[in-house]
Amino acid sequence: MPGKHQQFQDPEVGCCGKYFLFGFNIVFWVLGALFLAIGLWAWGEKGVLSNISALTDLGGLDPVWLFVVVGGVMSVLGFAGCIGALRENTFLLKFFSVFLGLIFFLELAAGILAFVFKDWIRDQLNLFINNNVKAYRDDLDLQNLIDFAQEYWSCCGARGPNDWNLNIYFNCTDLNPSRERCGVPFSCCVRDPAMSSIPSVAMTSDSNWSSSSRAPSTPKAVWASLRSGYKTT
Repeated sequence: MPGKHQQFQDPEVGCCGKYFLFGFNIVFWVLGALFLAIGLWAWGEKGVLSNISALTDLGGLDPVWLFVVVGGVMSVLGFAGCIGALRENTFLLKFFSVFLGLIFFLELAAGILAFVFKDWIRDQLNLFINNNVKAYRDDLDLQNLIDFAQEYWSCCGARGPNDWNLNIYFNCTDLNPSRERCGVPFSCCVRDPAMSSIPSVAMTSDSNWSSSSRAPSTPKAVWASLRSGYKTT
């Protein structure tokens, strides 16, 4: 029979492979939708959804972007893989495969470029970090992200503690009226166990540093910390 002969020649998705792909992608889809929902909820709490121009008002990175972008990509991929596997839709499955392949090659290309142009990448990353240092007090999410990064990698600024002179609240000039003048955020500092109950206090005037000077004994710059591969004590 011509119809049966044609059906025999067409490729079919195996039952186990089909439902494995479906199950994997439905989890991927749900996680992506959750990330996206968290990002949109955070923007709603900040009033961004009612004032889109607020997205450009922040001088540094809004961490909510990570949730929105990652969640959006995961949702699209999960939807294509899930429906494509369930309905055996070759268009959606091809879209899913091409999208995954594109992400893989972009990551590979980014890794190669980062190795080849590592000095330029380092300069751009230092500039990016310093721009976020300037906006440290402008957004609570950004502030929490910087504090987490500095505590986790035991670093302080892009090149060192003096980078915090770029921030208007920590700037060490006589014209700065801030109580945090000449200080750094608490996440820069080696904490004194006696002060562990008040970790949010800014370490001003170097009084609570492990050394009275901001030189080598203080937490490292970002690059030195990442190269060392471990957290100092």
